[in-house]
Amino acid sequence: MHHPALVAVDPRVDPAECQSMAEVRQGVDAVDRALVALLAERQRYMEAAARIKPDRDAVFDQARIDDVVAKVLTAAQAHHLSPEIAEPVWRLLIDRCIAHEFAVYDRTRS
Repeated sequence: MHHPALVAVDPRVDPAECQSMAEVRQGVDAVDRALVALLAERQRYMEAAARIKPDRDAVFDQARIDDVVAKVLTAAQAHHLSPEIAEPVWRLLIDRCIAHEFAVYDRTRS
């Protein structure tokens, strides 16, 4: 089984210190690579959930969705991430993760 290392973010200039678009782009690209690694890890948790959940009806859980979004908005505020970015991004992420979990659930049970 594949067990990736902890996510590292490539060296980059602090956004407040950027003096050129090249530095901005280097920083964005570094953060994007780290986000991809973190999203892949999140996906593996969804795959574990599909393996663990006892029935297909347990895949969609509105209370859990609401809880995740509330926690994300709290974390977003602490990190000065606009809720106008955080909430729609996480709602789309959750939607796609649920679709993936359904697909994995169905594939592993057929």
